[in-house]
Amino acid sequence: MIADAEAQRLEALRRYGVLDTPPEREFDDLAKLASLICRTPFAAISLIDADRLWFKATVGLSPTELPRTQSLCAETIQQSDVLVVNDTLNDARFRDKPLVTGEPHVRFYAGAPLTTPLGQVVGTICVMDSAPRALAPEDAAALRVLGQQVMTRLELRRQISEVQVTNQEMKGLLDVNVAVGRHLERDQLFGAIAACLRNVLETDRFGIELPIAGDRLQGHILASTDAVPRPTQPSVLPAEGTVCEWVMRSRRWLVVPSRDELRENFPVTFDQMQRYAMESLCTLPLIAADRCLGALFFMAARQGAYEDLRRGSFDQIASAVAVALDHCLAHEELHRLRDRLQAENLYLQEEIQTQHNFSEIVGNSPALVSALRNVERVAPTDTTVLILGETGAGKELFARAVHSRSRRADRPLIKVNCGAIAPGLIESELFGHVRGAFTGAVEKRVGRFEVAHRGTILLDEIGEMPLDAQVKLLRVLQEQEFEPVGSSRTVRVDVRVIASTNRNLEQAVRAGTFRADLLYRLNVFPVEVPPLRARSSDIPLLVAMFLDALTRKLGKPLDGFTARAMERLIAYDWPGNVRELSNVVERAAILATAPVLELEEWALGAPERAIERSRTRPQPETPGIGCEPQSEREIIEAALTECRGRVSGPSGAAAKLRVPASTLEHRIKALKIDKSRFKFR
Repeated sequence: MIADAEAQRLEALRRYGVLDTPPEREFDDLAKLASLICRTPFAAISLIDADRLWFKATVGLSPTELPRTQSLCAETIQQSDVLVVNDTLNDARFRDKPLVTGEPHVRFYAGAPLTTPLGQVVGTICVMDSAPRALAPEDAAALRVLGQQVMTRLELRRQISEVQVTNQEMKGLLDVNVAVGRHLERDQLFGAIAACLRNVLETDRFGIELPIAGDRLQGHILASTDAVPRPTQPSVLPAEGTVCEWVMRSRRWLVVPSRDELRENFPVTFDQMQRYAMESLCTLPLIAADRCLGALFFMAARQGAYEDLRRGSFDQIASAVAVALDHCLAHEELHRLRDRLQAENLYLQEEIQTQHNFSEIVGNSPALVSALRNVERVAPTDTTVLILGETGAGKELFARAVHSRSRRADRPLIKVNCGAIAPGLIESELFGHVRGAFTGAVEKRVGRFEVAHRGTILLDEIGEMPLDAQVKLLRVLQEQEFEPVGSSRTVRVDVRVIASTNRNLEQAVRAGTFRADLLYRLNVFPVEVPPLRARSSDIPLLVAMFLDALTRKLGKPLDGFTARAMERLIAYDWPGNVRELSNVVERAAILATAPVLELEEWALGAPERAIERSRTRPQPETPGIGCEPQSEREIIEAALTECRGRVSGPSGAAAKLRVPASTLEHRIKALKIDKSRFKFR
């Protein structure tokens, strides 16, 4: 218990950071005031460490410190009130102390303890005389007040110091955040980070360790004492036996006051610190988006340099450095892949056009291709089509595809959203009304069916249509005629009907909200639009299309997403389908500060298990899609060999690979393949 109390007292003293500091006028004045009030020739303000007494201010005394066991004040810190010794020679605790037996031969001593707000006694304010005497009660009270004044000054000093440290840390954090936006090249970024953190904490050696292949670490060292950032000094060490490897694996801080503590468990780090004469070490994990990218470390030649480090502020600084490093690594990766991805996107877009020639619908997944084949079969007829699919899956695009490939393509496609029209107005919207048909009908209105004459009408969200309007719609489907609201005149039309819904109409029939005979009329040729989760291989193509449009719309370059971001996009289930994907891409494009886009953590809710599934998901077998550069070369060269160097024509390599001849020529040129050497094989 006594040992714990002493440890707490020493910790309280350490927090004030006052030991071995230069004289300060405020403390000198308080010591002089104590001497004046108590009418003594000697006075002192002392702070008592583990093994010594150190004087912050003195009057008439020459020593700056004494061994704790030989000091007069060591007895005072055991008291809760003023300790008065009228004659030191009559007190066994004091008679053998150096200040009593030697100069200035102290015979009278009175000291008040310096007590912290939490009750720890860190020192004393005392007065002494070379002659025995008593201390008047009013002088004892004054000594107590002066002790409180000393503690008030110590508290104020500590708070000012903490504010200065906090300001310095916040400046370092701000500087690091600025560096994130300014620097993407590794040397420039690391140099800027070192310059930002130079004054934040004591350090003689600064660095960032990154894991590389072969279970090794690549260190980027920059001496923090440099006035101007220099290119980093990379070095490679084995990961095993290093503090940085442990910090990255455990994702925890490690602060070591002396390198001797590392000798057994971290011999590699111990050897490095011994080589550069470093004693203290502080190592932090660099974590971004739940990934540990590396470790940030600081070394100092002084023992215990980082024992007082405020972890809250440095957690924020480490997070900012991690974000900067994440951007830098993503920039490096995407810089290597940018040209290849641009060419691949062009190739894939051309191939999609060749495969199904649906310019508005992007993708080549088996589920999508199967649905589009049904569109091609039904489009030339006038058959009623029922398009089924989830919200945002692209039902309207399928309807447009049916219309554009029909005999009615030169006439308009009229769209009606049945769920967005008030039930009392839907008949008027579909079939029109005459003037005075109902309150507010101040003029004649032509209905959508009449506008769609000789064209196509799309009844979107047909499952939301009221029952009374369903009766009239059934007649239009059967007889191609109707009466406008408020009129007895029959209007005949020639309209192809396409209906779409995200509801289960059979369940609606059973629930009594949809007519069974209308369902039979609509369900002549159903086309099911696959949800995006069933065609996840199309996501990169859709993203490329959206980014191309957003580049023009936002007026800034958008080169694509990071590999991890694309992995998350592919792994996500997309309950909102293509519409949700479009929104996510646009939001990422708006927030992007660089051509390469990243996703915010809250942008998607894809569980980690979905990401793992995506890594094992089979890829499409279409040649050229998702191929590595060497695989693409082998595919093209094999086709040229079989076709004897011929590219175009029915027997050419382009037909064999099912890609446009112009695209294949572009890839041959990009890969620097000599076609002539295949002619005589």
